[in-house]
Amino acid sequence: MKLSIVLSTHAAKFEAVAFKGDFEANVAKIAGYGYHGVELAIRDPKLVNPADLKAVVRQYNLAVPAIGTGQAWGEERLSFSSDNPAVRRAAIERIKSHIPLAAEFGAVVILGLIRGISPAGQSHAQSMEYLVAALRECSAAAAPHGVKYALEPLNRYETDLIHTVADGLALIERVGADNFGLLLDTFHMNIEEPTIEASIRACGERIFHFHVADSNRWYPGAGHIDFARVLDTLFATGYQGWVSGEFMPVPDADTGAQRAIAYLRGLDKRA
Repeated sequence: MKLSIVLSTHAAKFEAVAFKGDFEANVAKIAGYGYHGVELAIRDPKLVNPADLKAVVRQYNLAVPAIGTGQAWGEERLSFSSDNPAVRRAAIERIKSHIPLAAEFGAVVILGLIRGISPAGQSHAQSMEYLVAALRECSAAAAPHGVKYALEPLNRYETDLIHTVADGLALIERVGADNFGLLLDTFHMNIEEPTIEASIRACGERIFHFHVADSNRWYPGAGHIDFARVLDTLFATGYQGWVSGEFMPVPDADTGAQRAIAYLRGLDKRA
């Protein structure tokens, strides 16, 4: 099991990111705790120096399995489903701008709340049309570079668009791109899926990345999710990707990260 944890390269409002602040200091701590990789939350690639990022993660022998983009919504309200064409275009161009960095690291690009929320007066169907069009354009731009996009089904309290694996699989069919798949997150699945394990099996080879957080969005082991069963099911699908911690920094970032990796290692000695 290859384990990573989310690190934001800049200050962010999103609470379920354990590490923010001094980049190199946080990378050093994450490596010291025994993680194999660091998932980078990057609002805008223009705000980072790829060579500097690569030098730091290589210094500590870490990989970058995925790049999160949700802060483009959280900080700027960029959205694929906005009723403003200029905002939709800005969102598409921002997500396409992650392609070179993702290709450099061999990372999956995560699509979370960049999908947006249907604005007042706009139908769900119209929002979905905008979303599909954006995903087709982004996927087509990324394919020649070997970059994959992974959309994360999110719970109903955060968006009205794509809550479940079934929703995600239907969206994959509409988009029709081999490099477009899903990121499954146990926190959201615990809210929306009838059975987490059955939904993982249904998703199968379309799982491009995997997030772990417990039922309370704390580190794995702090709630009631049966991670032994969940991870056994995940790897039984043939999944060979990363298991990445995205959880609240509770009681603090360092303690959460240490407890998470200890717990996950206890479930799988390959971790």
